[in-house]
Amino acid sequence: MGGWQAPPRPDWVARVNAEARAVAPAAVVPLDAESLLDWSRRNTSLADFGDDDWREPFEVLLRGLETEAELHLMGRIAARAEILRWLENRLRITDVLTRHPEIHDVVIDRPVFIIGIARSGTTILYEMLARDPRFRVLLGWEAVFPCPPPEAATYEVDPRIEQAEHWLQHINRVVPEHEAMHDVGARVPMECGEIMVNSFISGQIAAFYQSPSYAQWLAEHSWAPAYAYHQTILKILQWKNPREHWLLKAPNHLARIPELLSVYPDARLIQTHRDPMKTMASVTNLLGTLASARSDQPFDSSAFEGLMMAQGVAGQLERVIELREQGAIGEEAITDVSYRQLVDDPLGALECVYAGLGMSSNDAFVRGVGEYLKSKAGASRDSHRYPDPTSERIARDRPVFQRYQALYDVPDEV
Repeated sequence: MGGWQAPPRPDWVARVNAEARAVAPAAVVPLDAESLLDWSRRNTSLADFGDDDWREPFEVLLRGLETEAELHLMGRIAARAEILRWLENRLRITDVLTRHPEIHDVVIDRPVFIIGIARSGTTILYEMLARDPRFRVLLGWEAVFPCPPPEAATYEVDPRIEQAEHWLQHINRVVPEHEAMHDVGARVPMECGEIMVNSFISGQIAAFYQSPSYAQWLAEHSWAPAYAYHQTILKILQWKNPREHWLLKAPNHLARIPELLSVYPDARLIQTHRDPMKTMASVTNLLGTLASARSDQPFDSSAFEGLMMAQGVAGQLERVIELREQGAIGEEAITDVSYRQLVDDPLGALECVYAGLGMSSNDAFVRGVGEYLKSKAGASRDSHRYPDPTSERIARDRPVFQRYQALYDVPDEV
């Protein structure tokens, strides 16, 4: 993993960053708290950011961006634009809740969370289940711009869709290789990290910016405030555009199940299972590529121990096993599905998932999934290739996953 190399930078990005070396990027694109807070207030004509749980991670992040992340000019521009958006979202969220306190009474009933390790089939499962109209999924545009609350009558033609599409495609313009790794877009189902960023407690922030101090803060502090804010945003999104159940996913949920269940005690979980030795190689490629969009700094995989380092990944998987054995996760609340079945027999895998959820599918849904699978055949993400771990690393790390693989019948892929 230490030998991972960033993809070549597009010529236009390289030229912009080269030109910036003649000026002071920090002066041209400031990332200080006063400037960011002031501009977000000006842009919205609002002043109340809500509860203060976000302020400490916000300050830790800003220090890390200036002292650790080594942002180039494009990275600073992206950081300032993103942080302003998150702050403006907070201001608008507080405003809409003040004007419509009845939103607090919206009930999030038995949400379904896909919690498998990264690159274990969570995305394909998410996108297949999203074809079921009973599920309310988090689309890219409403995750990026949750306020004003989306309405059912204008949901498909909301003017924010075009704006969000341009915003979300920025990563593909700066790092074209990303498009083959992970599908993003205004109408694409989005991971929960995109709304948790508004709390400034989110693994998605750590994935974009190499800041060891911010990553350490995330590891040492409770994410309960992030899940509480996550729920608040879902209530806003559901208020005028309801469905039966939310369908959600993010790799970070795996390590934060107690906090998730403290906010969503009736949540139903789906855990996908795949050879961790295979997933860690894929995660390295994805996260390294994301980091390269913001900085020329060599990628440091140690900041993502829980996603790509054997002991960290094994620790997360073992913790879920312990929570299940202790009854903290009731067996009726969690369903297991293997990556191999998702690939070899996706419709059979869905039947198992629906049985675990106590739901049934129908012919229209099955046809929709079939159309989805045909549309994905040969898509760009199939070209995402990454090297398998070395035989030495396999010999060293494989033993820590033995219990997990035996318990869930997870075959070796490398």
